[in-house]
Amino acid sequence: MAMAFADVGFPRMAARVLFTVMSAEEPLTAAEIGERLAVSPAAVSGAVRYLTQFGILTREPVPGSRRDRYGMPEDAWYEATVIKMALFGRFTALADEGAAALGGPDSVSGRRMTEMRDFFAFVQQEMSLIGERWHAHREHTVAQPGAAD
Repeated sequence: MAMAFADVGFPRMAARVLFTVMSAEEPLTAAEIGERLAVSPAAVSGAVRYLTQFGILTREPVPGSRRDRYGMPEDAWYEATVIKMALFGRFTALADEGAAALGGPDSVSGRRMTEMRDFFAFVQQEMSLIGERWHAHREHTVAQPGAAD
């Protein structure tokens, strides 16, 4: 699974760490992740930073220690998508500024930026609707275990 994620552009070490944590029954420390993957603490550190930044992993302090444990949040994929939606909003705003700076729809480059703005605004709106539908679906499947439709 990690290689499949890496093949579509997901950072390779982040993919390996993600699926190591995902396959663990309990949250893992960075040292435990490194042991399972036979990699350095620095490689694990960069990967968990990347994954926590997008909400795919959570960090829990280990009481009485300077270590943290990393686990999967409830509804991790939705949470990661919500964080990405904020990026779409930022891209929309930047493209709007870019379109104005490039002469708006009266120039070829301004039209390209306008198209970018409209695309990201559309994607953000659609992702919000998908998120709502996901929550309704999830509530239905949790209420009726085994129901996958």
